[in-house]
Amino acid sequence: MRKLVYYVGVSLDGYIAGPGAEIDFYPLADDMAAWLNERYPETIPTHIRKLVGLDGTPNQVFDTLVMGRGTYEPALEVPTTSPYSHLRQYVVSSTLTIDDPTVQVVPGDPVELVRRLKAEDTGMDVYLCGGGKLAASLLPEIDEIILKSYPVVAGTGIPMFSGGFRPTPFTPARRESFSNGAQVTWLTRA
Repeated sequence: MRKLVYYVGVSLDGYIAGPGAEIDFYPLADDMAAWLNERYPETIPTHIRKLVGLDGTPNQVFDTLVMGRGTYEPALEVPTTSPYSHLRQYVVSSTLTIDDPTVQVVPGDPVELVRRLKAEDTGMDVYLCGGGKLAASLLPEIDEIILKSYPVVAGTGIPMFSGGFRPTPFTPARRESFSNGAQVTWLTRA
């Protein structure tokens, strides 16, 4: 059975982005970028993959992506309607319409979508790309979190999980550290 994996960067105070969806305040180091690009190249948007030499690199972990409208909308400014054309893309939104056959808008229950994707007989894991509201609604279905923790306090912004109080234990499985002080931690559902 496929897993739903929340692969996400977060500040010390639990924000995945600033109040205007900023992510440029995360300190990135060459060793971390190279390490992430080698292990998770499919998490790099298609238009950036070309710039960093990953164009044509096969997917390593994920073949499907689920994201909310807030995570999807910055792609339209690039402009592109298919930000991850190397993955099957699902955007959860009841108000968005996209005229692109490579992106499926899901206006209904994201839990039902994820359960259907996880039950598929073949394929790689499912990448939960964000955002915080969608992650909170999918918390019961998240099997693993790959947490990129950056040594910076944002102060405010978009929380990693934006929902009601629902304590859900995860177990740290391993951790990698990088020259910028960031760490990647793999956490599995307890």
